[in-house]
Amino acid sequence: MRILHLAFAYLASRPLLTALNVAMLALGVATISFLLVVTHQAEERLTRDARSVDLVVGAKGSPLQLILSTVFHADVPTGNIGLEESRPIAANPMVASATPVALGDSFHGHRIVGTDGSFLALYDARLAQGRMFAAEMEAIVGADVARREGLAVGAKLTGAHGLAASGPAHGDHPYQVVGILAPTGTVADRLVITSVESVWHVHAEHAPARPEITALLLRYRTPLAAAMLPRAINATTAMQAASPAYESARLLDLVGVGVETLQWFAIALMASAALSLFVALTSALQERRYDLALLRTLGARPGALAALTLAEGVTLLLAGVILGFALGHGAAHALGWWLAEAASWPVTGLAWAPGEAMLAAAVLAIGALTCLVPAWQAYFSDPASLLARR
Repeated sequence: MRILHLAFAYLASRPLLTALNVAMLALGVATISFLLVVTHQAEERLTRDARSVDLVVGAKGSPLQLILSTVFHADVPTGNIGLEESRPIAANPMVASATPVALGDSFHGHRIVGTDGSFLALYDARLAQGRMFAAEMEAIVGADVARREGLAVGAKLTGAHGLAASGPAHGDHPYQVVGILAPTGTVADRLVITSVESVWHVHAEHAPARPEITALLLRYRTPLAAAMLPRAINATTAMQAASPAYESARLLDLVGVGVETLQWFAIALMASAALSLFVALTSALQERRYDLALLRTLGARPGALAALTLAEGVTLLLAGVILGFALGHGAAHALGWWLAEAASWPVTGLAWAPGEAMLAAAVLAIGALTCLVPAWQAYFSDPASLLARR
C-alpha cells in the first residue's frame, strides 16, 4: 500500500506528463474499441436481417443497391418489376416461398412496406397487440416505430412520398394501425407493414398500366437452387437476382478497408504511447535516482524500488485502458443515439465486442513489458555510487 501511495504521489507531481501519457494511450484504445463495437454490431445486424432471405429478384441495376433497399431498407430501390413477370419465379419448384415487396413511401423516416403475411415469417415476427392487416389501408407497425412515434392500435398515420422523412405527404390516404409487432431485433422493428394493394391504392393516380412490385424475397427449397436460379433469372429475364449473403459480405469487405486503416492508425498511436511511457519512466528514474538511493539506505529492498517503478507504469496503463474503453463505448453510444434520431440502425455502447478482452490484455501485457526495463534499472541501482556522485 505504501508503494502505491508513493507511486501516486510521484505521478501527481508531474500532472501534465501523466495526463499526456494517459491521453495518448486512451485515444488508441478508444479508437480500436469503438471500431470493434460498431463493426461487431453491424455484422450482427447484417447477418440477422439477411439470414432469412436467400435471393432477391428486382429491377436491373446495382445488386448491392437492390439488397440495401429491399432487405436492409437503407437505400432507394433500383426500380420496379411487373407482378405478372414475377409469378413464374415465385412458382418455380426450387422456391419454397416468395414474398412480394412494394416500396415507395415512408412514415417519419420509417419505410412503409407493402407485402403479405409471409413477410412476418421471414423474421419470426409475431403480433404483440392487435391483428394482422386484412383490408386496404390497414397496417401493422414494428416495435421501434410504435415506441418512437407513440402509436397504439387504432391510431392513424400518413405516409410521405419517397423514402426520406421530408417527402410530400399522402394526406388523403391515412393508414389505420391494426397491430403492433413484438420486438424481433431485426429490420422488421423499424418498418410499417401493409398490403401491396394498399401501396397501389395510395399511388393509384400514378399507377402504370400493369401492376408492379419492387422485388421478390425468395427462400430456397433445395440447395441446388443457389447454383441454378440466380443464373437463370439474370440470363433469361429482364430482372436481376442478387444474394443478400454475398452482397453483405462484399459490403463488409468494402467497409473493412477503412476500418483496417483506422485500426492501424490506433495501433501506431498506442505504440507511440508505449514509447512515451518508457521514456517518461526512464526519465523519472534518472530524476529520482537520489530519492531511490536514499530509500535504499533507509532499508528499502531492491524489489520494493522495482515495484515502485512498475506501479507507476501499471497505474498509467490501467488509467489509459479504462479511459480508452470509456471513450470508445461513449462514442459508440453517441453514434447510436444519432442513428436512432435518424431512424437508422441501432448501435449501443452498452454492449461489449468479443475482441475487446484481447485488446485490453494485449495493451496491458505490452505496456507491462515496457515498464520492466526501468524497473530492472531501479532494482540493480547502486545507492552508494549514486550518493557519492551527489
